[in-house]
Amino acid sequence: MSHIDPTREAFELFKNLDREQPIQMLNLIRLRDKAAYPDGRDATGLDAYKAYGQHSGPIFQRVGGSILWRGEPQCMLIGPGDEQWHLSFIAAYPSANAFLEMVTDPVYQTEAVPHRQAAVLDSRLLRHKPLGGSAEFG
Repeated sequence: MSHIDPTREAFELFKNLDREQPIQMLNLIRLRDKAAYPDGRDATGLDAYKAYGQHSGPIFQRVGGSILWRGEPQCMLIGPGDEQWHLSFIAAYPSANAFLEMVTDPVYQTEAVPHRQAAVLDSRLLRHKPLGGSAEFG
């Protein structure tokens, strides 16, 4: 089963958490080889995801978002071996309200989301509450 957009239940859970606190969103992305645009245009999943970034970037920056870290996963050391990811990153937002402002923005919905939906085969998006710094795991 692939996961591209949040379920209604997951989105409600997200909205019921503290909306004022800063959040960090861990993104795991598996791209399609060929983008799945409804109009059949020829593009790779990576090209479509880059188009998503170009359209969503200005809105992401406007709401105060920033990328804390990004990487290219190389192997699954612990976890299901069938979960292969092409991209991973952590996006930070000054508040959950800022994230909600971005994802409900009409330009984001009409100009960015179609590229993400065409690009992504599977994904995970985990909301995190930032914790204070420590040199220990626990």
